[in-house]
Amino acid sequence: MRNMKIAALAALAWAAPSQAAAPVVENVVVLMRHGIRPPTKDPAMPAGTAAAPWPRWDVPPGWLTAHGGEAVERLGAQDGAWLRRIGVLPAARCPDAGRVHIVADSDQRTIATARHWAKGALTSCAPVVDHLPQDQADPRFGPLSAGLSRIDPVAAAGAVEQAVGPQGLAGIDRAMAPLYGRLNAILCGGATPCGLGAEPTQIRPATEQIRPKLSGMLDRASTAAQILLLEYADGKPMGEVGWGRAGAGDIAALSTFHAEEFRLLARPRPIAAPNLAGLTPVLREGLQGRVGLTLILGHDTNIANLAGVLGLHWRVEGLAADDPAPGGAIVLEVLRMPSGRRLVRAVYRSQSLEAMRSGKGAARRQPMDIGVCRHPVRGGLCPLGEVLGALEP
Repeated sequence: MRNMKIAALAALAWAAPSQAAAPVVENVVVLMRHGIRPPTKDPAMPAGTAAAPWPRWDVPPGWLTAHGGEAVERLGAQDGAWLRRIGVLPAARCPDAGRVHIVADSDQRTIATARHWAKGALTSCAPVVDHLPQDQADPRFGPLSAGLSRIDPVAAAGAVEQAVGPQGLAGIDRAMAPLYGRLNAILCGGATPCGLGAEPTQIRPATEQIRPKLSGMLDRASTAAQILLLEYADGKPMGEVGWGRAGAGDIAALSTFHAEEFRLLARPRPIAAPNLAGLTPVLREGLQGRVGLTLILGHDTNIANLAGVLGLHWRVEGLAADDPAPGGAIVLEVLRMPSGRRLVRAVYRSQSLEAMRSGKGAARRQPMDIGVCRHPVRGGLCPLGEVLGALEP
């Protein structure tokens, strides 16, 4: 019996330091795309792209939908539970002033997404959302036009050329030809003339204050595919999703166009870093400051820019690889290790496409390697200093 007691005490003595030595989550920074919206224009695309009128929406172009707001609130509730579980938010009261910083772009959809998220995550608390008046340009989300940063056109051209690859844009169009054909079938249902047209994909080079721009088939395909995805995610009757000619498998395959546009024009660092420069101070302060939670409500381009700067990759169920989902987010957690060292963990958090549509199911958290990290630590962690350095313009 005495030996058993000694063994038990020894086990406790060993367990106590191990438990005390667990890493602590000090700060969490979340860059989140707004929730589900309609097309930003009405009509959604130029005449002749589709054989029939596009489906109607219950809100103005570009605004957060009611279904999208509900989806964001569910995300907020799940995020809030996780943040309380890891100690970033208090368990039974509102967070202290200054411990939560919520920043939103000035579009209706980003402001509304921030408010719906806060309602789900913080319930009766009423955090201030840091945003400019609706539709007033915010330099944090448009640093190039505001003159806060500049693109090096030569470096940008080289990076785009490398992303395009040796077969050129014509090679990309050839590889995409089967998907172009499927999208045309959805848009047109056999009617002619109709569809994406035959203009080859081209890229207008960047200037110091203007990002490079797609035109031609890939440009139109990216826009059309995103509209179909939003129709499906918003829960529209299947007879209205692609005029009844598109299913979930089509949505997943066609989202390749949207991801490809970002791979070419939003992820290369000479473009991504200057276009992210307005948010870089917010990101850096959130990672190393005294704010426990920093939440930035922006756009898919912002997500792609940060992913390009840090070398992040993910896959949402129902979408193509690296396509930023409505309501999806890059989450950066700063962990303080027992030694005092601070490491960053990157996670992509999103609902699946089916969960967006049905309103059911928990969000998934996918760990991501930080590709630019030169000295990664086991488990995909990266020293905080290296992440902060990568975020320098």
